[in-house]
Amino acid sequence: MSDRAPGSAWSQHDPGGLEPIRVRVELGERGYEVLVGPGVRRELSSCLPPGARRATVVTQAGIGVDVDPGVPCQVVTIPDGEKAKSLATVEEICRFMARGDMHRSDVVVAVGGGVVTDVAGYAASSYHRGTAVINVPTTLLGQVDAAIGGKTGVNLPEGKNLVGSFWQPLGVLCDTETLAGLPAREWRSGHGEMAKYAFLGVEDLDSLSLAEQVARCVACKAEVVASDEREGGRRMILNYGHTLAHALEAAGFASEDASSSEAELRHGEAVGIGLVFAAELAQLMGRIGTSRVERHRGVVSGYDLPVSLPPGADPATLVQFMTRDKKSAGGLTLMLDGPGGVEPVHEVRPELVHEALDALRGDR
Repeated sequence: MSDRAPGSAWSQHDPGGLEPIRVRVELGERGYEVLVGPGVRRELSSCLPPGARRATVVTQAGIGVDVDPGVPCQVVTIPDGEKAKSLATVEEICRFMARGDMHRSDVVVAVGGGVVTDVAGYAASSYHRGTAVINVPTTLLGQVDAAIGGKTGVNLPEGKNLVGSFWQPLGVLCDTETLAGLPAREWRSGHGEMAKYAFLGVEDLDSLSLAEQVARCVACKAEVVASDEREGGRRMILNYGHTLAHALEAAGFASEDASSSEAELRHGEAVGIGLVFAAELAQLMGRIGTSRVERHRGVVSGYDLPVSLPPGADPATLVQFMTRDKKSAGGLTLMLDGPGGVEPVHEVRPELVHEALDALRGDR
């Protein structure tokens, strides 16, 4: 794969990593740059919208990443994990901004992982019917995926990310310095998203520097988003592996919470299982052969990610949550591999889904 993904602008000024790698998300007047490299969060003040008088920084306790927007700012700290992805948290952020006299011309800065960028982005999209947001993702998962593309949202008891909006950030600063202290499971979680990109055309990531790995994944996502901003068709492929992952999260077997118990899967670990499940299902439907399934298992296990369902996971319950997935309309829709690559497949037969889930049982 070349250093520039089709449809995106990628300029790497210094292979040694002294200058940031810049990836352009081409969305016309809503387009923006993603900067990748050590120390790029220090570019924050240059990303602010003209006329911004103040900023609200949304973050979580324990993240410990300081940013300087160059204007007076206030900091709101939201709870950790899935409980933060709620309409109550969005209200809390918006009321905090109102008390701080934030206006539409000001800016929200999201500093944290995918939970923070999801919630802060949705709050920004709602406050004054649209306030600029800049993302400073501090996890590998956030940098390669969650902070880019403008999908924001929160959960309902009935399912993941059922309430949200498309609200593109003004810019994204993927500072690889912030990844230095990540726990091992946070690295694995990010690698779950990177494993997904291996089946969307991003090859040989292991031969690249960390900043180049992040930028290569960002460039892939940027090209897909530019071709289908609002997930009307092609963008759905970015959810490869996620339908089962979201079902595992909704059923209580996985969490985006960095402080989750050892028994709970992290989001990227659940995505890894979802990738293997999707491959098993694609084989049952005659879309791919055994070697391609083994390729999925090899990539996922190569990142030290699980390839089996967690103990106690009930297939019937998981299928129920899958049918509530926002991509499904009147039937099961899943992203599946095939002769032409990953694509949405509609009206998947539930009995095949159950059979594929059975292939992922650790005790089989």
